[in-house]
Amino acid sequence: MGIRVINVKVRGGEAKPAPPLAPAIEKLGLDVNKVVEDINKATEKYKGFEVAVKLIVDENTKEYEIEVKPPTTTELLLKAVGASEPSGDPMHQKIGDLPFEKIVEIAILKKPSLNAKTLKAAVKTILGSARSIGITVDGKDPKQVTKEVEEGLYDAVLAKYEEEWEKA
Repeated sequence: MGIRVINVKVRGGEAKPAPPLAPAIEKLGLDVNKVVEDINKATEKYKGFEVAVKLIVDENTKEYEIEVKPPTTTELLLKAVGASEPSGDPMHQKIGDLPFEKIVEIAILKKPSLNAKTLKAAVKTILGSARSIGITVDGKDPKQVTKEVEEGLYDAVLAKYEEEWEKA
């Protein structure tokens, strides 16, 4: 006996104590309802998205750890603008517009999977993704918004989210 890993996809905050999850958990001698409850807590902030969950179980102690892989940046951006797919021609055909604050919120959600050390760097990454799929930000090309972020024009907005970034 050692470490067992179970990989599943669940809708954020909506895992159910049913197959394929329940039998795999039961087989390891864990309380299915408790594990599902913990998975739902861990995935709650991704409500409406399908996320990959890795359940790492120590078969000896029955202790477990839950790792959640957040949705892709593209998925988060598309859902935010209500689009089903990226623009085929993002420079000329826009699929939607988002407020800068929404870009910041997505950056915070993506923190675990981004290599960004600061909120400002994470926001610039998300702005690049928005541009590549045809989304404008506050009615502007995300490239322009990125320049404005670098110039400090959004520092006050970013400061409001700094604490949330640190906790993420």
